[in-house]
Amino acid sequence: MQHRTLGTTGPRVSALGLGAMGMSALYGEADRAESIATIHAALDAGVTLIDTGDFYGMGHNELLIGEALRTAGPAARERALTSVKFGALRDPDGGWSGYDGRPAAVKNFAAYSLQRLGVDHIDVYRIARVDPGVPIEETVGAIAELVEAGHVRHIGLSEVGADTLRRAAAVAPISDLQIEYSLISRGIEERILPTARELGIGVTAYGVLSRGLISGHFDRDRKLGAGDFRGMSPRFQGENLQRNLDLVDALRKVADGKGVSVAQTAIAWVLAQGEDIVPLVGARRRDRLTEALGALDVTLDGSDLAAIEQAVPAGAASGARYPESQMSHLDSER
Repeated sequence: MQHRTLGTTGPRVSALGLGAMGMSALYGEADRAESIATIHAALDAGVTLIDTGDFYGMGHNELLIGEALRTAGPAARERALTSVKFGALRDPDGGWSGYDGRPAAVKNFAAYSLQRLGVDHIDVYRIARVDPGVPIEETVGAIAELVEAGHVRHIGLSEVGADTLRRAAAVAPISDLQIEYSLISRGIEERILPTARELGIGVTAYGVLSRGLISGHFDRDRKLGAGDFRGMSPRFQGENLQRNLDLVDALRKVADGKGVSVAQTAIAWVLAQGEDIVPLVGARRRDRLTEALGALDVTLDGSDLAAIEQAVPAGAASGARYPESQMSHLDSER
């Protein structure tokens, strides 16, 4: 397994992390036994970073990861690092009620996460979205107190813009910014990524396959289930979907020329954007995990990168990455 360091102050982690959200929420039903087997397979393959949110399945995802860690081999369990997002407010029907970044709430969320995960510390802790009613300095300051108390090792951020990144970094060391970054989501390249690099903050990139859209496995006539949030995503709607899959067809020609899969090409592209970027792959099954790990063996030279850029130019995606109601919560989009 290759490794990378999250920023100048963060931990050294596997070059690919495992995003566990889909094992509990938003993509429809998942197989619990297969989910745990996939986490075990990732740990056995040398993946050390496991990313979750305390609101994924209203705690289900943390309980799932906790079970997987308890039943993993001692060496794999010792290597595992947890990255946790907090702050999203849910209701019993699965609805969303905003975000809470108050210091007292930060510590309350952390207490529950530690219990569900069955660990004595969280390796990287971050608010999922900035609470507009609470200065980021107060939220980060509360996490810094958790670090001082030994309950958290490193402070992360999620989906924040360049200005907020600077404000947060002035309060305490920030290990990494978790943010969507892929061939068809390149908005961070203009201001956010340069600012993170200036401040010595790493990037954990989620959505590297754009929720399966650019995985090479999404069929044009696929029908999404009622529990699959992609049914509300603009990029998966009507003509947007067809135009985006045209981009995938163009990318497939590049992948075929190298003898690798579309997913491996897309993940390798993110890996090639800098040693300070760690892609998170949202594999829910062992076969998808195996495919994603194969991206580590894909080398993209200058001509490959140029061919990929020609196939999927920056800004070529059709549709926003979230519905408008959710885009309004993204500090990174302001």
